[in-house]
Amino acid sequence: MNMPLNTSANISDPIAQARYNMIEQQIRPWNVLDADVLDLLAVVRREDFVPAAYRSLAFSDIEIPLLGDAEEAVRLGHSMLQPRLEARMLQDLRLLPTDRVLEIGAGSGYMAALLAHRAEHVVSLEIVPALAEMARDNLQRAGIANAHVRVSDGSRDAVPEGPFDVIVLSGSVAEVPQNLLAMLREGGRLAAIVGQEPVMRFTLVRRAGDRFETTQPWDTIAPRLVGFAEPSGFSF
Repeated sequence: MNMPLNTSANISDPIAQARYNMIEQQIRPWNVLDADVLDLLAVVRREDFVPAAYRSLAFSDIEIPLLGDAEEAVRLGHSMLQPRLEARMLQDLRLLPTDRVLEIGAGSGYMAALLAHRAEHVVSLEIVPALAEMARDNLQRAGIANAHVRVSDGSRDAVPEGPFDVIVLSGSVAEVPQNLLAMLREGGRLAAIVGQEPVMRFTLVRRAGDRFETTQPWDTIAPRLVGFAEPSGFSF
């Protein structure tokens, strides 16, 4: 069993204390026990990927708005996922240093930063130009050179950098997109939050030849990614 991070319980820096509390009180209790993932969350400064107006909420167990009105931003998916969701997705993907990764939904660039620390290269697609610019700026300031953000619709646009070892959807969809499965290499895996409120499931799909093996190890809820199809008559 992994032990808690080697951090003094008497942390003088309030930001360091808030980060420690996020890891120990939100993320570890959510069955994120991979020491490498927990250490990475202490290294990548989440607060640097949060808009200045919400910096005090950087380590809270909420979806943080990124653009405009707070409620509207969360409704439209213009928000950061809860830290525990990002951490558990990262853990379950079991990234390798040789992996080439595609992310759909760059947001503020935080998830791309986490992925880039563990993979060889990350391509992150963002349909909202203002968010793509935000993500690029944040990644550049963080000194991350192996993650690149492009304005693109991940639900339909071609991605010339493929195929990929890993595809991550940083938001929810009604069903696993078939166009993205086609971009997986042999042995590659796709991670998405799939379904409709009130219950969605984290879905991990692994390519094995012409077959796709699917597991759904845990339930959650996340904002929708823009552009992906909904069942007929369904309104999110």
